[in-house]
Amino acid sequence: MHSKLALYSGQGLIAGVDEVGRGPLAGPVVAAAVILDPTKPINGLADSKAISAKRREALNSEIRHKALCWAIARAEVDEIDELNILHASMLAMKRAVELLAIQPEHAQIDGNRCPSLRCTAEAIVKGDQSVACISAASIIAKVERDREMIELESVYPGYGFASHKGYPTKLHMRALAEHGVTPVHRYSFGPVARLMEKG
Repeated sequence: MHSKLALYSGQGLIAGVDEVGRGPLAGPVVAAAVILDPTKPINGLADSKAISAKRREALNSEIRHKALCWAIARAEVDEIDELNILHASMLAMKRAVELLAIQPEHAQIDGNRCPSLRCTAEAIVKGDQSVACISAASIIAKVERDREMIELESVYPGYGFASHKGYPTKLHMRALAEHGVTPVHRYSFGPVARLMEKG
């Protein structure tokens, strides 16, 4: 099976890798790695941010069903605060690739930097818009993280996590000012750090 699939890529099995959640003030950064099956094409793959939530959910199910393999990993809030968001993102992507049931010969990473991997890797700026396997990783990572942030709404009511997913919207900033910082907030991020100093 592997040798036949390798013929499609010229580089052996290729994993697409992307992360979601660099910008929010709360919640983990979530990464995904996907090795697509060239015999089972998926139509409509694109940057997860450019398609509707309903379409993302449908594609998420299709990717999980059709891909040769996929994996999701994360870096937690305390790791983000300890390492910084760039290094935490690299760690989450590295973990996702290492969790793949079949290890790739090559990885295509969205962005301009690559995590340290056992296979060869290349960074592709805006890869989630142009490379199918990276788009697939972008979609399943975003669906996973969004679901988690929606669940946090019931744990921390009043913060609006279900709507803003942790990003620094007016609603989120107002809730932070009114209710204070939660354990799922990133203490090293400026707006949160400033609130804690005032506290």
